[in-house]
Amino acid sequence: MPHCRRLPVFLCLVLTPWLSHAQSTAQTPQATGSLAEAEEFEMPEIVIEGKAESLIGIATSASKGQTSAKELLARPFSRRGELLESIPGFIATQHSGDGKANQYYLRGTNLDHGNDFAIYVDGMLVNLRNHAHGQGYADTNFLIPELVGQLDYWKGTYFAQHGDLSSTGAARFKLVDSLPQGILSTTLGQFMYERTLIADTIKAGSGLLTVAFEHQYYNGPWQLPASAVRLNGFARYHWADATDNVNVTLMGYRGKWDSTDQVPSRVVGNLIDRYGSLDPTDGGNSQRYSLSLDWVHEGDHSTTRTNLYGGFYDLDLFSDFTFFMDNPVQGDQFEQKDHRWFVGGQVAKDWRWDALGQEQRLTLGVQMRTDFISGLGLYNTTQRQRWNTISVNDIIQDTWGVFAEAELKPTRWLRIIPGLRGDVMQFDVTRSNIAGNTGSKVSGIISPKLNVVFGPWKKTEFYLNAGTGFHSNDTRGVVGGIDPATGLATSRATPLVRTYGAEFGIRNESIPKLVNTLSFWTLHSGSELIYQGDTGSSSPGPSSQRFGIELSSYWRPNDWTMLDVEATCTRAYLLAQDPSHQNVPNSIPYTLNAGITLGKAQGLFGSLRVRYMAPRPLDQVLDVYSRESIQVNGRIGYRHKNLEVALDCLNLLNRSDYDVAYYYASQLKTDAAPVNDVHVHPIEPRMFRLSVTYRF
Repeated sequence: MPHCRRLPVFLCLVLTPWLSHAQSTAQTPQATGSLAEAEEFEMPEIVIEGKAESLIGIATSASKGQTSAKELLARPFSRRGELLESIPGFIATQHSGDGKANQYYLRGTNLDHGNDFAIYVDGMLVNLRNHAHGQGYADTNFLIPELVGQLDYWKGTYFAQHGDLSSTGAARFKLVDSLPQGILSTTLGQFMYERTLIADTIKAGSGLLTVAFEHQYYNGPWQLPASAVRLNGFARYHWADATDNVNVTLMGYRGKWDSTDQVPSRVVGNLIDRYGSLDPTDGGNSQRYSLSLDWVHEGDHSTTRTNLYGGFYDLDLFSDFTFFMDNPVQGDQFEQKDHRWFVGGQVAKDWRWDALGQEQRLTLGVQMRTDFISGLGLYNTTQRQRWNTISVNDIIQDTWGVFAEAELKPTRWLRIIPGLRGDVMQFDVTRSNIAGNTGSKVSGIISPKLNVVFGPWKKTEFYLNAGTGFHSNDTRGVVGGIDPATGLATSRATPLVRTYGAEFGIRNESIPKLVNTLSFWTLHSGSELIYQGDTGSSSPGPSSQRFGIELSSYWRPNDWTMLDVEATCTRAYLLAQDPSHQNVPNSIPYTLNAGITLGKAQGLFGSLRVRYMAPRPLDQVLDVYSRESIQVNGRIGYRHKNLEVALDCLNLLNRSDYDVAYYYASQLKTDAAPVNDVHVHPIEPRMFRLSVTYRF
């Protein structure tokens, strides 16, 4: 193998003795420092069991939950976006190379790469507005799973702290403050999969410094080797005392890949095999760097949370979905270019006081985000060489949000949580290659929320939730009046689209060590974002309505066994005038996610998980559906002292299902005219990956 792919392993072997020495010469304050230093660094032990933990008296909806680091790392997964599948009903797939953001689905919504679902890392919003590949694009490839301490999730429009792009829900990855032990881990698998991680925490001045480096390489089963390389770097300085908890975090990511995109099903088994490609030059590269500050200050009766962040992001993506339909000579490959700087932050303060014999709470917060986007481009290309410019824009988008939420407890068994949120956005295209597509527009929206919690009675709570939310449209569609593809005048998109949601839920913990939740929900959107296969992005469509039921059960009979079952049922339809065109494309009607995890801190351990996606409509009429998908992943391993060995089996049943399926027209060189067809990207075959992890 090329020496460059072996470099991270070499670095790990060289750096491990140095880090071990640094750790031994700079012991934690409890071991070597004064008593005052020990008291300064000693933090109360918090054991987070995750989904089986009691949220009675804490959660404000039945669909609110959390997943612990232990639960996340016990799941065998092929892509880190699949960490989000610990959210009940959430599905993460891929329709292209491993360097792209995942394709997400939740509550009957094809979220594309992140629209209508907000993803945070600590306080930093990952979703990118006005992204070259789709509104709300959320790429989590820069995350290192071993550094995630907890995943919190919310669903619906009922929470005042969440604004744009969160109508179906939101998730927050809370990264660890520090590591209890250093980590040296290496994974090898089929199809030239290699991954190496080295991470450790050392004392640095009056705080703790955590540093991590990750390298991954993967070819995949594709006839066109993916040659996917990922490099991740992480550095966090943590300082804490009795009243303050401060983290300063630097993260960096670079990725490069060749991709096998979705292909028309009519060619599979004829022109190409299941893992073949029609354009060997598709692929891309991406990078992301960020610096953030998270500061929590605890007063006697208040808590202040401050988050500030800034960063740089760049993507160069080459795709080909229609082949020779638009240009029979040069082909339909196109390049999407995104290059931006971003800054943002939030300050929120909680006040707590006693009244009516209960603790009351009031929260006020302000949020902001500005993206400076230059050269946001769409180009026609052949073999990654540009031959035509479709559009190039420079954009500055400012977003401001303020929110207020109170938690009022008139009695022990009743909590009333009203909330109000206000958002203002400025959409500004400062430069465009098309005359008439520059300009600025300001738009605002007010979003009221209300959550009511009854109970607990016999360890059971009932929830009523309602609220309005919104999603923003791409600035180019809001400001531009000329279609860059045709040069013709076009109608402008609505800047902020209103959504309405409501939910009734039950949480029951009357049986020891068993948590059950049941929720009935509805969501209305004033304009549906519909994925367009020929452009690889989403565009505004008619309004939509969704209804659903979700049932989750988590049983932890002892400290080494966890069983969970999550099932969802959804009905989604477009509010179109023609009843025969009301399907919401790629709305999944039924999902099932279930698993069992076994193992103590030492000895044998294992995990087995199944994920089911029912057939789903692929267009607005009723006659084209995808196939069902069943994914079973397993893990078995052994821990002894500081050494852990684990074997993962992905797609244990070796099923030939599809990760994604889209229905649209494409044309090959052999086709006389465009052909409507289902375009698919297969799940990868059964594969094994062996990991060896040493904690020092």
